[in-house]
Amino acid sequence: MEKGIRLTVFFEDPFWVGVFEKVEDHQLYVCKYVFGAEPKEYQVYELILTKLNSLYFSRGIFTEFKPEKKVNPKRMQRQISNSIKSRGPGEKAFMAMKYEHELLKNERRKIKKVLEETENTEKFVKKQLRKKEKHRGH
Repeated sequence: MEKGIRLTVFFEDPFWVGVFEKVEDHQLYVCKYVFGAEPKEYQVYELILTKLNSLYFSRGIFTEFKPEKKVNPKRMQRQISNSIKSRGPGEKAFMAMKYEHELLKNERRKIKKVLEETENTEKFVKKQLRKKEKHRGH
């Protein structure tokens, strides 16, 4: 049972964005948080302490994770410097966010379609009632 959470803060024009990646039982959950101005260390720490439990994470996406091995300190330093140079979170996190966005978009479309249908039926019924009322006297 693997568990872990990672926060990546990066600049996405015009705002600073934080992407949380949470791993539980080979499922990847992602949450995007917009900071606005460049966050200070204490602001990021406060976000983690106070708002982490109330953030909305995406639906889980199955991913394969390799168990972490002990890493040579010099290699770890190189990995850290490479991750600092690279922009943004990993590709899997972006795929998870895109997938969640598409699902929410489809749900909104379905809800909108149902609302339009009910609205159209209501309009039709009202129109029929008005027609009947016009022709009652004749």
